[in-house]
Order: sequence, then C-alpha cells, then structure tokens
Amino acid sequence: MTTLVVGASGATGRLLVKQLLDRGENVRAVVRSPDRFIETVGNHENLSVIRAGILELSDAQVAGHVDGCDALASCLGHTLSLKGMFGAPRRLVTDAVRRLCDAVKAGKPEKSVRFVLMNTAGNGNRDLHEPVSFGERCIVGLFRRLLPPHADNEDAADYLRTRIGRDDAAIQWCAVRPDSLIDEGEVTEYALHASPIRSAIFDPGKTSRINVAHFMAELATGGDAWRAWQGKMPVIYNAVSNVGER
Repeated sequence: MTTLVVGASGATGRLLVKQLLDRGENVRAVVRSPDRFIETVGNHENLSVIRAGILELSDAQVAGHVDGCDALASCLGHTLSLKGMFGAPRRLVTDAVRRLCDAVKAGKPEKSVRFVLMNTAGNGNRDLHEPVSFGERCIVGLFRRLLPPHADNEDAADYLRTRIGRDDAAIQWCAVRPDSLIDEGEVTEYALHASPIRSAIFDPGKTSRINVAHFMAELATGGDAWRAWQGKMPVIYNAVSNVGER
C-alpha cells in the first residue's frame, strides 16, 4: 500500500513516515527541505520525497501525487512563531485537506481512500455535543477569534466531518486528537477515547508524538484500528497521563 504524507518533515510527520516504512509501506512524503528530512528519516527504497509545500502545487500536480495512494495523512501545523501563528497561509491545514480531497474525488478511485488528519484535543467533535465547561467555552471562543491556527484546526476537521461525511464513496476519514504533545524515544502504551476525558485547557493530559505517529500509521494501513475509528475523532493520551483522571 502507498500513503501520501503532508507535513512529513514536522516533529510528528517524520515519525509517522518512519512508522509506515517500518511496516513495509510505500510512502510519498511532501516536504519543503528534503535534505534535512532525509538526514532524519534516512534513505529508503520505499520512500519517495516530493520537494514542495502542498499549497504551492498545482491541482494537476496534487492529483498526480494522490493517484494510486491507498491513504493520505496530514501532520500539517502552524509553527509557533509570530509569522507562523499570524502570517500566511492562515488556512494551511484546511486548504490542504480540501485540495487533497478534491484530488481524490477527481481521480475517481476504484476503492475509497483513507484520510488521517492530525488535529487537537482542543477542538471539539460537534457530532457528539461534547460537554465543555463555561470557562473553557469562553477561552476556546477567544482562541477561535484571536489565534488563526486554532480556527484552522477546527475548520479542517469540520471539512471532513460535514463536507465529506461518513458515507462518501471516494474518501473515508479519521481525525486524531492528541492533547499536550511531548517527545519520547519509543512507542508506549496509550489510550483512545471518543471524547476528551479531561479539559484540554484547565487539566490537559500528555501525548507523545511517537504515539500519535504509531496510531496514525495503524489507521493509514487499515485493519482493526480503522474499523473502530473511521468517521470519528478519537482523542489519544499516553496511558500514564490517565492517572488521577476525573
């Protein structure tokens, strides 16, 4: 199987690429700086590197890279700097999701393509009407208005949830919601929940990037994980962070 990964050079994206390659999958990685990416990931016969920003590619180029893929995975995000938070492109993730989905549909694949989106526990799944305290609702509302990356994450997941939906013939999807991201060297036990079990604002849990990458690879390659979470927005925590849960 072949997976196209956008945001592949990011802290989680490169871990996802490694996870997929370790499973024997073919990977097409879209990266801006291939030299640094290869230094981290290494050369691999199953890895094809596409030097570009996903929004810089023409529609025809996106369609060509998507063609023949069984899965798409987005680890795109905004860098934590003034330019990254408030500069262009403000709708990086949403526009990438839309363009990739348009390319899949234009190609009329014989079987549905899996789309795995890395999102955030700070974004609620409005299909489930998840309970949120008044204080958290106020803060999230401010984030939505003042921080473009938060609104972008919400809109990207909503695009899959409302525009693609659960019955699309060409695209199936899953939006993975980690809580506060940390770095760890190895995959550890992690827990998955349909909705947050703690406040992402006032009582955040921890999620290692390598655990996110492992779960996204499980989803991209299908199997039990995909059957359990397709069309949903699972929240992922490191298992150790569940101690003392409310």
